[in-house]
Amino acid sequence: MIGRLNHVAIAVPDLAAAASKYRDTLGARVSAPLALPEHGVTTVFVELPNTKIELLVPLGEDSPIARFLERNPDGGIHHLCYEVEDILAARDRLKAEGARVLGDGEPKTGAHGKPVLFLHPKDFNGTLVEIEQV
Repeated sequence: MIGRLNHVAIAVPDLAAAASKYRDTLGARVSAPLALPEHGVTTVFVELPNTKIELLVPLGEDSPIARFLERNPDGGIHHLCYEVEDILAARDRLKAEGARVLGDGEPKTGAHGKPVLFLHPKDFNGTLVEIEQV
């Protein structure tokens, strides 16, 4: 059901500093910042040959990233994103297998302009999982 690893998301306290490390220190290509109010984040993508790294900072007081950074002030891995061909079929199969879909269970538009859903970390060995339709 799941396809490729689309990205690893890392919450960071300073987006410009984190982007600079990947761009200037590691020589990676880094996208421009993108505000996603619906998700409560501002994000950049570090493009690698085989996947991407998503750097996240809070956008607004209700941001889940703000809560994550309160517990992890230096930042850290926030979630893994896997590609799926049909997000509704994947959602239905996951729910039938007992996985909990976060929110109202309806896909939202993610940073790539594609439908995404998040799955409860307690169902995936403590890891927040995002699925994205490709």
